[in-house]
Amino acid sequence: MATAPDLSIELHPVGSDARPLSQLLTMFPLAAVVVDPYTHESSWLLDTALRILTVFRGADVRVAFLVTGTDADGASRFLGPLTEEILTLADPDRSMVRSMGLETLPAFVAIRHDGSVLSAAEGWDPDAWRTAASELADLANWSLPEIPAAGDPAPYAGTAALG
Repeated sequence: MATAPDLSIELHPVGSDARPLSQLLTMFPLAAVVVDPYTHESSWLLDTALRILTVFRGADVRVAFLVTGTDADGASRFLGPLTEEILTLADPDRSMVRSMGLETLPAFVAIRHDGSVLSAAEGWDPDAWRTAASELADLANWSLPEIPAAGDPAPYAGTAALG
């Protein structure tokens, strides 16, 4: 189970200066899909992740891809044009993943603006992702994205979060 992250951890937005997590949570909760650019398992879920994050983009929620184990340039190379659509944050030394106690990627994480974890789902378990997204939708008084949807991959365990 994910734990509240250290709010002083610096994340590296693509195209911007590094900033502590606390600055990303000042007004809205954060919904992030956490991926590892060095695994196929994370790449298999990018279209699904984009669909889910796009639903929440219209709510009072900051949405992001959190790319682990690389800098902002590497995150940009991994996500390509998706970085133009969704805020992309790099976690080069996986300090955010470590701080939250995540064990498996990809993951969907919702963090309240006070830094506490609202919900998290690890690996691609559509039922767990739907539950996590439902808790975020309730908090934001927003629509729940369809999870799973036609074209989504079959469930799979994912890979070790710390590489």
